[in-house]
Amino acid sequence: MAAEKVDVVVIGMGPGGEDAATRLAQAGLAVAGVEVRLVGGECPYYACVPTKMMLRAADALAEARRVAELAGSAQVRPEWAPVAARIRAEATDNWDDTGAVQRFEKAGGRFVRGRARITAPSEVTVSTSDGARVLQAARGIVLNPGTEPAIPPIDGLAGTPYWTNRDAVATEQVPESLIVLGGGPVGCEFAQVFARFGAAVTLLEAGDRLLGGDEPEAGQLLATVFTAEEIGVRTDVSATQVSYEAGRFTVRLDGGDVVAAQRLLVATGRRSDLAALGVGTVGLDEQARTITVDERMRAADRVWAIGDVTGQGAFTHVSMYQARIAVADILGRDGDTADYRALPWVTFTDPEVGAVGLTETRARQRGVRVRTGLARIPSSARGWIHKTGNQGLIKLVEDADRGVLVGATSAGPAGGEVLGALAVAVHAEVPTSRLRQMIYAYPTFHRAIEDALNDLSA
Repeated sequence: MAAEKVDVVVIGMGPGGEDAATRLAQAGLAVAGVEVRLVGGECPYYACVPTKMMLRAADALAEARRVAELAGSAQVRPEWAPVAARIRAEATDNWDDTGAVQRFEKAGGRFVRGRARITAPSEVTVSTSDGARVLQAARGIVLNPGTEPAIPPIDGLAGTPYWTNRDAVATEQVPESLIVLGGGPVGCEFAQVFARFGAAVTLLEAGDRLLGGDEPEAGQLLATVFTAEEIGVRTDVSATQVSYEAGRFTVRLDGGDVVAAQRLLVATGRRSDLAALGVGTVGLDEQARTITVDERMRAADRVWAIGDVTGQGAFTHVSMYQARIAVADILGRDGDTADYRALPWVTFTDPEVGAVGLTETRARQRGVRVRTGLARIPSSARGWIHKTGNQGLIKLVEDADRGVLVGATSAGPAGGEVLGALAVAVHAEVPTSRLRQMIYAYPTFHRAIEDALNDLSA
């Protein structure tokens, strides 16, 4: 079989892969972009974009229900059909990536639909509906395979019609009841959405708190809010058996308890199959969970990796950031090197939970002599009524030896937006003494930063 010669092959056209492939094509290189699913990846079709439509709709319902407490009366009747219609028409084009493919090809790229595998150094074989195609990359290969939902080996789960995030986004009906396995960002966001649309939701988390990767105070805050919204939250529990009969799931827990619901959403993490990608051909460990890269995204000779697979977080903004760095290196241009000191992330629940840099636990694990400061909202934003929806906190993590923040959490109304100021402080290593000299507008939620700084100095 004759190989098709190109300069670069990009495997995986998620946000970072699509961006890298487009930039390289616009720079005049012959680029082949390979994707077995949808160009654009998880973000525009099953994650960032459609889920935020769902969350915005759920927040509108919650806010309308507060009218009686604040301003009079309002009648609220949840209806899922407009949400489902918007997701199909405005976010996903009914899960059709024709426009994205055309955009890439217009930029000069060559698109190949199929499953790619590295079959020799600088060689990629793609299994397509028309047979195998071999691509020979003169400059190299960019790996952006993304991740798939990780399904735990629970007895009886396989073969049942459980949901992953993809099914939950595409649903045209809200179930009357829902069990969510996993209390991370995905599980928490979907739990609150469906509960606000009328589902009886039970959230099961094997760890000791929700949002296990965030500060414990944030997880505790979210559990309190969820309980107030009648979401059943159970931590320190594991599912040992799942059964499905007569349109109903039954989940048996390790303590012997049984939970039942119409639907089961599995949100227990993500995984990549490096063996299927053939990375062993270029000297990488096919059994590893992630691919190790240097500060310019180099994984091996003439191989770059970006996105979820690098282990720096399954975030669109990380993938896009890494794409820019990899492109500069491939083109031989001077450019930034990767710096994750101020990596931010946000869970878009209500309240939002935003974080940047190191948590207190991670900082201590790295040997940092830590001081922390904590401020609770609404005490820092007096004038806002203290009801669900206006609760939050600011937590600061300081390197006490250097007098700079190495991490921060902003949980509360617009928590992700408030995080912006803290991300700048962590990234620029602004001395906390300088932050104390700032004037913080009153009565805003970001004013809680000042109270957290005062607690830091106590």
